[in-house]
Amino acid sequence: MSELANAEIVNLFASPFISYRWPDSDEINKELRQRVLAHERENPGRSQSKSNVGGWHSQTGQLEFSAAAGKTLLRRATELANEATRQVLTGRQVPPFSWRLEAWANVNRPGDFNRSHVHGLSTWSGTYYVDPGEPEDPESGTALEITDPCQALATTFLPAFLPQDIFIRPEPGLMVLFPSYMPHMVFPHRGKRPRISIAFNFRKEPFP
Repeated sequence: MSELANAEIVNLFASPFISYRWPDSDEINKELRQRVLAHERENPGRSQSKSNVGGWHSQTGQLEFSAAAGKTLLRRATELANEATRQVLTGRQVPPFSWRLEAWANVNRPGDFNRSHVHGLSTWSGTYYVDPGEPEDPESGTALEITDPCQALATTFLPAFLPQDIFIRPEPGLMVLFPSYMPHMVFPHRGKRPRISIAFNFRKEPFP
């Protein structure tokens, strides 16, 4: 028996991901949908943002246009970010810090999509789904794809030990959160209604 038989391989560099479907979201989603579409009609937004190809991207802020529904959503997003951080940092001593939160609404109509991108200078990134837009394929919807940040893996013959891509099917009330360094994209929308989501970034202050 070779003495190397006791040398153990371990797989490194996993990335955290958390998702939660908020119950009793029908009323907040109804109000968000109305306010987002009304704001879209009145404001040009940022149609040519970093990742948008088509679609509408509101100005970044605190969802001021969405009144109470927006405040509720941002409170829920903060709760999820705090819980994700608690789980990741369990057992570690961390100096006190605060969050800087920025959020914006996205509206995608048929053919609109988002290129693969990351959210630099942030800690967590996330998305909340208001309306999946009645997609042609309800099983997959207009999916969010999150990619393994280790892009160099494609240059080697070694196999991937964990999935390199995950696909998130939008559902009303679903919120997802992941590290801002993880590349992600949205496939072209094919649906009878606009696909409406709220995206957000949490940045630890002091940063990094």
